[in-house]
Amino acid sequence: MAEYQMQASNLPSEDGEKVLFPRIKIWGQVDLDYLAQRINYSSTFTPGDIIGLVKSLTQAIAREMGEGHSVKVDGLGIFTPSLGLRKGFEREDAGQGGQKRNVRSICVDNIDFRADKDFIQETGMNCRLDRSQWKFRRSSDRYTAGERLELAQNYLKQYPILKVSDYCELTGLLRNAAARELKHWSETPDSGIGHTGRGSHRVYIKFIAE
Repeated sequence: MAEYQMQASNLPSEDGEKVLFPRIKIWGQVDLDYLAQRINYSSTFTPGDIIGLVKSLTQAIAREMGEGHSVKVDGLGIFTPSLGLRKGFEREDAGQGGQKRNVRSICVDNIDFRADKDFIQETGMNCRLDRSQWKFRRSSDRYTAGERLELAQNYLKQYPILKVSDYCELTGLLRNAAARELKHWSETPDSGIGHTGRGSHRVYIKFIAE
């Protein structure tokens, strides 16, 4: 059974009152191996067959999107590629004579997904909700973004690296919000913050723009 909790929106209503909306509690994540085992119990396909088919499907979808198509999978949804700038490149200037971007500075940076209505309905049919006793935590608003940046800069004057967990303790932000903001600071040339490492091993360091 899934659980939900009512959470206050960051934006107030027209009357200035807090708006509450239901939010489902995600307790964990399942992977393709787990799904393949579950499908295997109710079908004649082996887990290997299922995993191989899904991987072939994802490769086929990626190939079509790479050629400029959106891909609709009936019962699942529509996949559409989204472009962005490669790291280190500034946005194109729309003014006459401004800096222009070429293909080397542009890349696919995300995949937009719009769920099929049947997929949403199927999920709803399998969802049995109960109100949770667990409360959603919210990031602290004790500091402004500028004050949080100053806290990070001062921290890096004393220590060689700043981890996401350190930034959480400094600012009161929850982990996802802290990770997003640190990533933003590290991509802002005059923030004084850079990064090294990848994925879960990424840490933040003092950076002086030349």
